Amino acid sequence: MDKFAEELKKLGITLTERQREQFDRYYELLIERNKVMNLTGITDYDEVNLKHFTDSLTVVRLKNMPEISTLIDVGTGAGFPGIPIKIIFPHIRIVLLDSLNKRLKFLSDVIRELDLNGIDTLHGRAEDYAKKKEYREQFDLCVSRAVANLSTLSEYCLPFVKRGGSFISYKSGESDEEVRQSEHAVDLLGGKIERIDKFVLPGTEIGRSLVQIDKVRNTPGKYPRKAGVPAKEPL
Repeated sequence: MDKFAEELKKLGITLTERQREQFDRYYELLIERNKVMNLTGITDYDEVNLKHFTDSLTVVRLKNMPEISTLIDVGTGAGFPGIPIKIIFPHIRIVLLDSLNKRLKFLSDVIRELDLNGIDTLHGRAEDYAKKKEYREQFDLCVSRAVANLSTLSEYCLPFVKRGGSFISYKSGESDEEVRQSEHAVDLLGGKIERIDKFVLPGTEIGRSLVQIDKVRNTPGKYPRKAGVPAKEPL
């Protein structure tokens, strides 16, 4: 059994032949398009499998994914973690949100090539879409691997989550101080920091943290503030 399949097994995921082919095709498309646009600094086959694909799927450590129906990936970039989650859990209806249109063109090609259904791309800013009633508080789960501090990310992400749902932020191993500083923002936005799962990314020596924030109250209508403000002035 190859390294990727082995590490996924540790997460309780068994790859089908079809899923294996989808991940391999995704890798090919990523490397091909990476030559003309900046999608990833990691290009080695095994490293992409571990540091992007396996990492994206560590969400199963916190959530029983068969129970999730709707998911939004905010600041999806090259499609992480949304597309790996879709490959393994095809029943989940997924929205990939990113502010860079050419990245979304790449993701649309990936979705078509991998023959994925029930997955949409959304071009624009989280602050704008989270105000629209078709997206606001509509998702069981919001995930983000985007690089921003947790206070800012919470303002982007929590408005999308329905009450009883969760936002999971993928962070580096050392995130305690950042989590502590985000407590006020999380509370204002109707969330509660439920748990922080710290682990070493399977097959690497990279420390990771998954921060689970549960949505316990509706987000007040004034949040998120207008585009650009959450990043400049975190709550």
